[in-house]
Amino acid sequence: MSKSENTKQLIVEKTAPLFNTKGYAGTSMQDIMSATGLSKGCIYGNFENKDEVALAAFDHNYSQIVEHLKVRIRATENAIERLLVYPNMYKNYFRYPYLQAGCPILNTATEADDTHPGLKERAAAALDFWKTSIENQIKRGIERKEIKRDTNPEAIAVVMISIIEGAFMQAKVTNRTKELKIAMEFLEKMITALKV
Repeated sequence: MSKSENTKQLIVEKTAPLFNTKGYAGTSMQDIMSATGLSKGCIYGNFENKDEVALAAFDHNYSQIVEHLKVRIRATENAIERLLVYPNMYKNYFRYPYLQAGCPILNTATEADDTHPGLKERAAAALDFWKTSIENQIKRGIERKEIKRDTNPEAIAVVMISIIEGAFMQAKVTNRTKELKIAMEFLEKMITALKV
């Protein structure tokens, strides 16, 4: 990578946790400068504005989760085990630095739904991708006779995401994991019940 690309990557990596924790509105240019150790001019020499930094930070946060899930999902061929990766990861979210501030999709969607169209679009695209990924795992499982034929892939995907994000929100707001663990155990049972 060139020096410019390295600097850009540094800015993204240093500000990604900041934006996920404080949100777009709560993250000031001073916060960005403090996190990166760079001057305002250097930051604006690599990004046009704070919006560009925020979008790149969201992409970085989201890609970390996607890569983590891909590795674990591809480690098994069984559709039920692949779906169980989700509750297993989220019930142990505190092990992963990029999830400790909360799910970037939930955090971004909550803040940006009425205030930042670009971030709202990114969060919506991430949700669509997540939903499609779960649906595809379920369809694959039905084809391989690992999941019941009458399973509705879209309904399961919507409910899974809703349970995960709702439980995550409760954990972050209350600073306790009890409800998250209850929800993930319920989700594990729901997934296991899909088995042929």
